[in-house]
Amino acid sequence: MAEFSIIDRYFKQKHARQSNVNLGIGDDSALITPPENQQLVICTDTLVEGRHFPSSTTAHAVGWKSVAVNLSDIAAMGATPHSILLAITLPKIQEDWLDNFCQGLFACCEQYGVELIGGDTTQGPHLTISVTALGWVPKGQAITRSGAEIGDYIVVSGQLGDAAFGLQHLGHPLQKRLDYPTPRCELGKHLLGFASSMIDLSDGLIQDLQHILNASNVGATLQLENLPTDHALHSLSRQQQWQYAIAGGDDYELCFTISPENYKKLCLQKPNVSLSVIGYIESALGLRLTYQNEEQALNFHGYQHFA
Repeated sequence: MAEFSIIDRYFKQKHARQSNVNLGIGDDSALITPPENQQLVICTDTLVEGRHFPSSTTAHAVGWKSVAVNLSDIAAMGATPHSILLAITLPKIQEDWLDNFCQGLFACCEQYGVELIGGDTTQGPHLTISVTALGWVPKGQAITRSGAEIGDYIVVSGQLGDAAFGLQHLGHPLQKRLDYPTPRCELGKHLLGFASSMIDLSDGLIQDLQHILNASNVGATLQLENLPTDHALHSLSRQQQWQYAIAGGDDYELCFTISPENYKKLCLQKPNVSLSVIGYIESALGLRLTYQNEEQALNFHGYQHFA
């Protein structure tokens, strides 16, 4: 099957295009009319078989995750996702696999109101999927990593460690959190005007939170007893629980800093996902880990892309 036959058969969506997408798949480039007083938010993630997902992962799950991990980055800026571009390298043409991959990809697109507007398809030795996501945020309101202030709470959405546990226990119900991450798009938008800084958790809390601390030139205390974890982890030792929760990666939850006053206001609005205060920002640089006020010396690191 030729490249353009693959595009026509699998990647051209049949439903009506978003109103401000003037030209989608089928030309050299896509054309979009930007909304007034909005800034364009762009991100890219690449997934490589055997490196970012097990070879046994279903095609449907690979399709979903390829989109979801990018929408998580859009959410981390407080932006509204709009569209994606897909570049996929296939070792060979497997029509059943492509069909299921596209079903997963478009299921995620449909759930979050996103359109596939272009990309590239080629052949190569390894299955590799690169998605570029585009979104919009009101001008000057994007939530970045550099705004954390002394006294802010550190808050995370959902649960931590589910995906890492699922990866080590394939077949366990928590594997679904590995295969089908939930980008917190609604929460991200909701945090505009509330959060002072934000990041999505892809490489593990201990590593990703450090990016906020570095960008904001502040330090933090992380209270390990407040980490939100699934009951499946509770039978493990504390060290094992903490390893999954702060260093496991693939959570795709949002971690943000917020003043105590804004946190109270936020909670009154009852966001549609659970939130946990897991620490606070302080002036002394570095990240301090405590359990019930006792400092813990843990030699944990997040996901290493070139390990």
